[in-house]
Amino acid sequence: MTVNTSKYNWFTFFKLPAAWWCGVRLRYVDDRRAVTTVKYRWVNQNPFRSMFWAVQGMAAEFSTGVLVTDKIRQSGKKISMLVASNKASFSKKATGKITFTCEDGNLIQDALDHTVATGEGQTFWMRSEGVNEEGVVVSTFDFEWTVKHKS
Repeated sequence: MTVNTSKYNWFTFFKLPAAWWCGVRLRYVDDRRAVTTVKYRWVNQNPFRSMFWAVQGMAAEFSTGVLVTDKIRQSGKKISMLVASNKASFSKKATGKITFTCEDGNLIQDALDHTVATGEGQTFWMRSEGVNEEGVVVSTFDFEWTVKHKS
């Protein structure tokens, strides 16, 4: 099921204003994949004439988190979610438009089913890869998500 991306982008304006002002935007989301973009600008630069690593992290996290949020919404259950840890690697300066893609939506349902069945928190890792306009990978982020059923 494809979701209306403009609703999520309005959500960032009101609930994640730092991401919105830095230019993080959701471009596509379905049950398996989410794509976000962010463009190198003055407001999100570092002193080395490239995009600040934390801005890349916001775009990468958004591409994973929107998948988790959507699966929780579809379940109809009260489930909390939180990033427990993350890892990142940077392979090239991030300039121009960077596109982050997460294709790990298939990892979420088992964790949600298990937390609902047992009441125990569950963790799983999701990856988001950022590529520049030439298709070159500039950064890779891995996020460890935790989910827990709220009684």
